[in-house]
Amino acid sequence: MQKKTEIAVIDLFCGVGGLTQGFVMENFNVISGYDNDTSCKFSYEINNKAVFHAEDVSKLDGHKLNKEFGDKLKILVGCAPCQPFSSYSFKVKEKDPNKLNLLYSFSRLIEETQPAVVSMENVPQLVETEIFSDFLAKLKSLGYSVSYQVVFCPDYGIPQRRRRLVLLASKLGEISLISKTHTTEKYVTVKDVIGNLKPVGAGEYDKNDPLHRARRLNDINLRRIRHTKEGDSWRSWPEELVLECFKKPSGKTYGSVYGRMKWNEPAPTMTTHCTGLGNGRFGHPEQDRAITLREAALFQTFPVEYKFYESIDKYNPSVICRQIGNAVPPKLGQVIAKSIKKHLKEYELWQNQ
Repeated sequence: MQKKTEIAVIDLFCGVGGLTQGFVMENFNVISGYDNDTSCKFSYEINNKAVFHAEDVSKLDGHKLNKEFGDKLKILVGCAPCQPFSSYSFKVKEKDPNKLNLLYSFSRLIEETQPAVVSMENVPQLVETEIFSDFLAKLKSLGYSVSYQVVFCPDYGIPQRRRRLVLLASKLGEISLISKTHTTEKYVTVKDVIGNLKPVGAGEYDKNDPLHRARRLNDINLRRIRHTKEGDSWRSWPEELVLECFKKPSGKTYGSVYGRMKWNEPAPTMTTHCTGLGNGRFGHPEQDRAITLREAALFQTFPVEYKFYESIDKYNPSVICRQIGNAVPPKLGQVIAKSIKKHLKEYELWQNQ
């Protein structure tokens, strides 16, 4: 009888555990996550039964990871903070060199630990950078087979129009992402996800679900959203409600701001400010408010039972919104985990962990 191969996963830049959760859903043994945001510790550990290390990945020593992995088959995954590579940051000359260097830290740790399989998830714009070319070159020099693609999340049943770069690398042989699971006609929509939630008004919440709380709106913003039809934005407002900045030529490029979502389409990409009406197309399709934290978490595919705070006195909406917006959607994490599991089965290294 073939000896069972023990497998271990470590998640770098883990946040509250969206990527880890995807691996947990596929029965991988995730032993730990690393992140310097200590606010994520409770949520990461309670939901994933893995250890959270509050450490700066740029200062992490691969010997520590090797000690954690032990003699298990190593899988190293992660998503370096992507703000320096976002569409907005590409328009700005000043970038944070410390964050830009985080992918080099990931590369260094791969070299120091030599995992059997690696996965890296990030923003699509990263492909255009020298740092990504360096990352690929390093992987190939270490003997990895590499594949990467830009994933349109609705193609995998994720109900938001998020595009993400997903890279897979293996020392075992060729590896690739599993095939798309959803066609355009079968995309999961806003209505599929939040259509049955209890209605709440601006500044109100569901007493049975503290996450289902909508931010207050002042009088003028209430008037604005009442003039906004489903799928529309500030362009439908009467002249007296339009902000001066939108009347300038440059303002016309912000067509989604103060917009409402459409019931029968996927939601826009969730961000760290997605519960604010003026931060994008984050208005509820018909209720006069921005989306709630619960709705944002569901669009990110977090299970409804996923815990984001330890007790009501530690409930901080702005922190939770940042955590949700920064997370890898667990369902995307699951797609990555399924792809790696399929790969391991091809080499008879997965025996129902």
